Amino acid sequence: MQTMETRQAAEAATAPGREEDERLMRLALDLGRRGLGRAWPNPAVGAVIVKDGVILGRGWTQPGGRPHAEAEALRRAGKAARGATLYVTLEPCAHHGKTPPCAEALVKAGIARVVSALEDPNPQVAGRGHATLRAHGIAVEVGLLADAARHMHVGHVLRVTERRPHVLLKLAVSADGKAGRPGRRPAAISGEQARARVFQLRAQSDAILVGIGTVLADHPQLTCRLPGMLACSPVRVVLDAGLRAPLATPVIATAREIPTWFFASRAASQLAGEILEQRGCRVFRVDAQADGRLDLGQVLRVLAEEGITRLMVEGGPRVAASFAAADLVDELVLLRSQRAMGEGIAPLEGLPLEALVARMTMAERESLGADSLERYRRC
Repeated sequence: MQTMETRQAAEAATAPGREEDERLMRLALDLGRRGLGRAWPNPAVGAVIVKDGVILGRGWTQPGGRPHAEAEALRRAGKAARGATLYVTLEPCAHHGKTPPCAEALVKAGIARVVSALEDPNPQVAGRGHATLRAHGIAVEVGLLADAARHMHVGHVLRVTERRPHVLLKLAVSADGKAGRPGRRPAAISGEQARARVFQLRAQSDAILVGIGTVLADHPQLTCRLPGMLACSPVRVVLDAGLRAPLATPVIATAREIPTWFFASRAASQLAGEILEQRGCRVFRVDAQADGRLDLGQVLRVLAEEGITRLMVEGGPRVAASFAAADLVDELVLLRSQRAMGEGIAPLEGLPLEALVARMTMAERESLGADSLERYRRC
């Protein structure tokens, strides 16, 4: 007769090793990234179900946040999930929302082991999912590749803990440190490979933000213009305190195709706001500061309330400097060109770029044709 000790030893001997666990968790992280920019307001989770070394089901959070990654993986694994191991990048939910709790679905499916990268800080979960699994005899391990998972889910974490989205600031500078022509005239700084990478960054963001100055000077589309990826374009956010954007500007003309949100001061024209809403835009009003600029803290809070978890800031020098001065930049993507511009404007108005870089740690650097990309993260 097999004792409990010998049974546990046998299970330990057949359980995947640490190296295999890490490989499968990295696969779950890769799957989760497929939902970045599309899963909000939910986190972009990845999940893999494995038994006897065979992957039975893979899943990632679907557009709009549902179905969840665990539910997708269970659907693909079917009845074969009984006795299997689940690798998941974030704690399975335990609360009843628009869908039943994933923790209960895992119990019902007969999952035997769950390897979870990170506990969910959402107060509705916060350990309850793991506790539910353990209460039903499922072996639960938490913390594998937690740092990687925390970075991937940082927008979700900040939204539930600080009531704001993660902020990524993108800047492009010439070899002599300029971001535009004199008089705030736009200039093509980066090459084709760098522009393609910017479109990829947009596709992985829930929203992209610019100021009214950029709208007036550049007439940007703020979309993901890679083949087949226009539908991955993020919500477009424009800071326009006085609601003075021309109705013919591209972001307004296409507002019914791609969500476009304007932030204005409470004193801005009610009629202008109504006209924008008739064109398909949404208009939010927040307080303005003494200098007339909008309160960025309030802007981020409203975005979080609307479900935005990852915000990409592509505004001009004024908007970029405002986020930097308010210490609201969590990540910086700096595109450096090898070409000098000569006379021009700095990337951060009234603030040395080095002052922002000094507050951050370089995470990676890569070449993009003649340009380079440097990624910095908050220390």
